Amino acid sequence: MTGTDPTGTGPAAIESFTVNCDGETLGCTAAHPVTADRSPAAPLTAVVLHGAGTSDRQRLTGVLTDVAVRGHHALSLDFSGHGHSTGRLAESSLRRRFLQARTVIDRHVPARHRLAVIGFSMSGQTVADLARHYGARVASVGLCAPAVYAAEAWTVPFGAGFTEIIRTPESWRTSSALETFRSLSGRAVLAAPAADAVIPPAVTEAVATALGGSRARFTRLTYPDAEHRLALWFTGNARPRGRFVDAVLHDGA
Repeated sequence: MTGTDPTGTGPAAIESFTVNCDGETLGCTAAHPVTADRSPAAPLTAVVLHGAGTSDRQRLTGVLTDVAVRGHHALSLDFSGHGHSTGRLAESSLRRRFLQARTVIDRHVPARHRLAVIGFSMSGQTVADLARHYGARVASVGLCAPAVYAAEAWTVPFGAGFTEIIRTPESWRTSSALETFRSLSGRAVLAAPAADAVIPPAVTEAVATALGGSRARFTRLTYPDAEHRLALWFTGNARPRGRFVDAVLHDGA
């Protein structure tokens, strides 16, 4: 399958496949540039992660295509309980999302590739988990209306126990993600709606403060007309989506 970018930059080859891991079969999509990458830097793969609820990787196709037409590789997956993957959402957890993303990366991204890790909503936490795991291999991160979670919530299955933890006022301040964001180098982009009905403003500001205090080259993008579900909004707003991708890839190219 070949996709094209509305900006006319060029085509991208898109493929779907499955990965068996963590007792589940995960639906995945990869996008590759049609022309060979002639960049003098090491190749880069962007790993793009959907949010919670009814989210799935299909909403991310535009982001993957935008990455590929700019000469890089891109990869996404449906976490268990989402999209075309097996499993029940109530049996998933932040820990399982990290393990599933890590497995897909390790099996389908060549070790010599640098990583750009992009996450929407709940996957803001997963971006941090992957950045901590892969360290200097992560060239850039892109956070879209990101959530971060209390440290004690990481292993708890999504359900009443998880909900009780995250509804505890200020519990998110114990998240390991904030420390990870403060330790980043490379490139960091925070994209958020001007008014987010899901993520408390204090969370967004804490993430911005952590990234702004890091060694990373930090860019903040605000969308006055968007709501929390930026992945869905990006599907109908190609130009701001492209500018977001450009910001993430700027230092990774």
